[in-house]
Amino acid sequence: MVREAKPKKTMDMGPKKEKKSYYVYLLLCDDGSYYTGYTNNVALRFERHKKGHGARYTRIRRPERVVYVEEFVSRGDAIRREQQIKSLSHREKHELIESQR
Repeated sequence: MVREAKPKKTMDMGPKKEKKSYYVYLLLCDDGSYYTGYTNNVALRFERHKKGHGARYTRIRRPERVVYVEEFVSRGDAIRREQQIKSLSHREKHELIESQR
């Protein structure tokens, strides 16, 4: 007896997902200090900081503008870089920002 080959069922995964980018950003706050964070949407995150939703630091020291951004392919890489930047002095953060211009 010869069996007829059935077509294989494939799962439709829908449209291919684009790889998500993650960003490390620095905000300049109204007291001249810098806030460092990471996100997958800098513009949306900045708006949330401005509205007082987010870090306690930015609720107290109102953010003025985004002054630095780095892009990463993985969340883990962004988190590691965020920690590196957080460990920098104010002067070193300022130099980092100036080096991007």
